Amino acid sequence: MASWKSLVALAALAITAAGFGASAQIGLPSVQIPDAARNLPPLPDVVGEPLIAVGERLDRLRLDRITTLLRAHPDRVELDRNDQPAVRGVLVATGVDAAMAARVAAEGFAMIDRERVDGLDMEILRFRVPDGQSLARAQKRLQKLLPGAAVDADHLYFTSGPGGALPATALASGTAGSGALGLIDGGVAAHPSVAGRVEQRGFANGAPSASRHGTAVASLLVGSGSVRGAASGGRLLAADVYGRDPAGGNATAIARALGWLAENKVPVTTISLVGPDNRLLGVAVSRAQGRGMLIVAAVGNDGPAAPPAYPAAYKGVLAVTGVDAKGRVLPEAGRGAHVAFAAPGDGVLAATAADATDRLRGTSFAAPLVAGRLARHYRSPSIPAIEPAVRALMAEARDLGKKGRDKIYGHGLICADCAGR
Repeated sequence: MASWKSLVALAALAITAAGFGASAQIGLPSVQIPDAARNLPPLPDVVGEPLIAVGERLDRLRLDRITTLLRAHPDRVELDRNDQPAVRGVLVATGVDAAMAARVAAEGFAMIDRERVDGLDMEILRFRVPDGQSLARAQKRLQKLLPGAAVDADHLYFTSGPGGALPATALASGTAGSGALGLIDGGVAAHPSVAGRVEQRGFANGAPSASRHGTAVASLLVGSGSVRGAASGGRLLAADVYGRDPAGGNATAIARALGWLAENKVPVTTISLVGPDNRLLGVAVSRAQGRGMLIVAAVGNDGPAAPPAYPAAYKGVLAVTGVDAKGRVLPEAGRGAHVAFAAPGDGVLAATAADATDRLRGTSFAAPLVAGRLARHYRSPSIPAIEPAVRALMAEARDLGKKGRDKIYGHGLICADCAGR
């Protein structure tokens, strides 16, 4: 197995601002959209196909899903300068003082609101795109006007596994208390496996609202009983960044959720969402890491040729891929030097509603298994404790590829026996 130093160097502090890279993988949003869009076919069974064919099929599916979302909600969603979905007519920034805000207001960029995220010690400003300008054009212009700030579109992030809002469903409830794990996703339904141990807060219109995806990931983190999570019996702080908003799951919502979790001193947070590199989100992730939070994220399901997905590809984030029952990487899973660990991602038993379970597939459901195991070694945010915690997790990993870390499995398989529990 490779030296632990390469991973610990990243996890032990991405205090410096995360790098700003290319756009990334996109999957089906866990938001309330018309049935024609919400009931798209599941990921194709691509086992055994040549990787180039897998990539082409997944790319077509990704584009179809984006097109469907844009058609369903043209008043709420549009493409940015890199053809990535974002909140229509809104630009976001951090690192902007009052004088800078006044200067850009004179150029037609009216400030919608300004919010301080105490848990991250940062401010988020939202600006309205001037009338008659596209998001893409305004994005380029505002960046030139604010060269010293982190400016971007308010990109949308999507679940890296089957999602969708649940119809009027009771929410899981409880008081998390100290040492709770963190989840940024959709809302969590009141399934018996998580009953009484989930405290939720909404960061989108209509949130918290139960979702299939959020419920599944939560059960794989802390479930006990019919679904047993990797940190079975633990408590959870769940941030719903989707609610019932077609433009939910945006960078601003995720940053605000990270602030709430950091303020509550969450040691380990799972984010099974994917999207493009975003300057605001990159700063938020770095600030959370600087407070000792370890973030575990899914690599996404857009195939081996797709660009790296964020937030998994940010420095210090532990990126997780999925494998099948034979230990083979899912053909649709993302790959790259950022992959840190693998976990079961096919046929994983999870809660999917207040009274339902299902066998699920996707890198979304591998990430919480790694996060739950990591939590055994990292119980409270502490920079000195990061190195031994990550080193202990690496010691658990079973090598699935070449000796040492590789771009497919990372350091190896965690929680090999978790899929059917």
